[in-house]
Amino acid sequence: MPDYGHDLRFGTFITPGNNPPDTPVALAQLSEQLGYDLVTFQDHPYQPAFLDTWTLLSWVAAETSTIHVSGNVLNAQLRQPAVLARAAASLDLLSGGRFDLGLGAGGFADAVASMGQPKLTPGQALEALEEAIAIIRGIWDVNDRAVLRVDGTYHHVDGAKRGPAPVHDIPIWLGALKPRMLRLIGRAADGWLPSYFYLKPGELRAGNAAIDEAATKAGRDPREIRRLLNIGGAFARERRDFLQGPPSSWVDDLLPLVLEDGESTFILASDDPGVLQNFALEVIPLLREAVEEARADSGTALGATRVRSAAAREKRRAEIDYEAVPASLAVDAVEPGDAKYARVRNTYMRGGSPGLVLQAGSPEQIAEALAYARAQPVPLGIRSGGHGISGRSTNDGGIVLDIGRLNAIEVLDEASRRVRVGAGARWMDVAAALAPHGWALTSGDYGGVGVGGLATAGGLGWFAREHGLTIDHLLRVELVTADGRQVAASAEENPELFWGMRGAGANFGVAHAFEFEAHDGGDVGWAQLAFDASGADGGVAGFLQAFGAVVEASPRELTASLIMGGRRSGQPQIAQLLAVVHSDDPDVVIDRLQPLARIAPLVQQSVQIAPYDAVMANAAPGYHDGQGEPTSRSGLLPHLSAEFGARSAELLDRGLSYFFQLRSAGGAVADVPQDATAYSNRSANFSVVAFGTPRSGLSEYWDERMKPLMDGMYISFETSLSESRFEDAWKPDALARLRALKKQWDPEGVLRDNFGLV
Repeated sequence: MPDYGHDLRFGTFITPGNNPPDTPVALAQLSEQLGYDLVTFQDHPYQPAFLDTWTLLSWVAAETSTIHVSGNVLNAQLRQPAVLARAAASLDLLSGGRFDLGLGAGGFADAVASMGQPKLTPGQALEALEEAIAIIRGIWDVNDRAVLRVDGTYHHVDGAKRGPAPVHDIPIWLGALKPRMLRLIGRAADGWLPSYFYLKPGELRAGNAAIDEAATKAGRDPREIRRLLNIGGAFARERRDFLQGPPSSWVDDLLPLVLEDGESTFILASDDPGVLQNFALEVIPLLREAVEEARADSGTALGATRVRSAAAREKRRAEIDYEAVPASLAVDAVEPGDAKYARVRNTYMRGGSPGLVLQAGSPEQIAEALAYARAQPVPLGIRSGGHGISGRSTNDGGIVLDIGRLNAIEVLDEASRRVRVGAGARWMDVAAALAPHGWALTSGDYGGVGVGGLATAGGLGWFAREHGLTIDHLLRVELVTADGRQVAASAEENPELFWGMRGAGANFGVAHAFEFEAHDGGDVGWAQLAFDASGADGGVAGFLQAFGAVVEASPRELTASLIMGGRRSGQPQIAQLLAVVHSDDPDVVIDRLQPLARIAPLVQQSVQIAPYDAVMANAAPGYHDGQGEPTSRSGLLPHLSAEFGARSAELLDRGLSYFFQLRSAGGAVADVPQDATAYSNRSANFSVVAFGTPRSGLSEYWDERMKPLMDGMYISFETSLSESRFEDAWKPDALARLRALKKQWDPEGVLRDNFGLV
């Protein structure tokens, strides 16, 4: 058999003895310390001298941090498959993707029967195992929205819900020797896990051939199937037999198994710490070196190709050339058939189904990804944090370039407060990194927002009235242009591009690093007030107008946001006010808030002095799981007029918006000359955004009744695809300059899915 080219891995096979019970745990920890990739335990629940293997696996996963855990192998007859699937996915999630599933058909029929299970023949056990594998994979396939139904002879599920999704594609390895089991591996499994000491001469090679033949008949690539082998032996000064001798003889014995039989994972069966140590320190390095040298001579590339299963390949999009993905990106690329797909397909507010997600970790990889994407006739979305309201960093059937790994935060110069921030960082992380210096950077009001999207659009956050927009603190941006060039833009380098990047940056390249000048941070007054807006003079309309007047008259250290929802029959109209006062003096904070507190009856209040980074630490952990297509409309206003208040009250009263928000701008935002950046409408004192549904009537009402009152629009809060949005977002002179820049830096319109200029 040829070398399948898999990367070499090494594991340990430890007895799950219970006398004392911490011994197998200590050996697992030793395995991790010695650098093993995997620790495994046999599964014989009918043995009273053994710990329960699943409990042991869970405990070991919790007591280690890097090593994978697996049964070697779990008895499928004694573990209900739907429950096992969820348990496996749960342990994979809790361990950070460190669980692998070794399964066996369940030998020792009498022992299994003694535990209350039916006594199956070997053939029946195999059929039951195949049904179990189908159920397990079905539970893991969360991208299939249908409930799971399998009506088997031995296992049944009828309407089971899928999930949770494991962190990584959990491999299913089967312990097997007989021909029918080998054919099952070829059809349905990810690995063959026999024990060398049970094999007769020639059985390893014959078994691999049988697996390969079955895989080919099933339309699979034999390289999908990893070849694992349990081994055991003893170290001695002189070689006496197979794996009986000095470390060099072990290398001589194992090397042909890699190069001629395709074995790539060796699992050492031993409870002797000395044997585990000798193998790790004396055998593994020499074997790796010998394999690398032999592969180099033969031209076999180590792990050069990631081979996906036939089932995963079936979910590929026909329009995308997956085989052409650059090698540097292929290993971490996520396709619809991958376990990680559920974690990368959606954004904060939008459900997506991209055909491919590329995860770049360097400017060079971004350039490679762009070159690849230019050759594919599908949409391209660029993602930093994935929070964007429009959700345009995902798509249906296209490519997503995810730069979330480029998230480093570095202080470049203490004296000038110059900091460098990767585009994939989140603003809550930026706030936390700057807090020890007493600094901050004005940004959005939600810590989960990615730096890249906000820092190229504007950035309207809790320090807006005092310190302006995020882009007003931007000194330099590094980007990869649509044609793959790595360039920088600043006041000195490509100044016209620098102008455009601050307000329309998604059009000209993929920004991957920013240099900012931070400002004072520290503790702030953080207020959360709730009002009965309908109890204000003039009702909701009067409340909104009063809010606007108070904010405009307030000192700049106050920045406020107002959130309202649709009216509920028989209930008052509640408005939630969130505000930051940039002061750590309680008297100053209360003084700035008092005018706001008087505009309507208060129903709840919370005011505290808090570190700014604590205010920004408001993002939930985990991946985005937005669903559907968001509908959001936005605009900018110089003042909150009586007419605006009346129309907003009508919008809410009719239930057209479930989330209606006003953010204060003005102040320092307007201090920057209008033509200094591409961001238009700096004279606006307020930003307004309304969320609805495609059928709510929001868009129609907005275009007819709200839009005529607006003086511009902030692109980060808008989902409309109307071409008029360009005129809404940018003044005529700015729009002309931006279109000229688009022709210069992206003439082919590669970057077109996020407010792409035409």
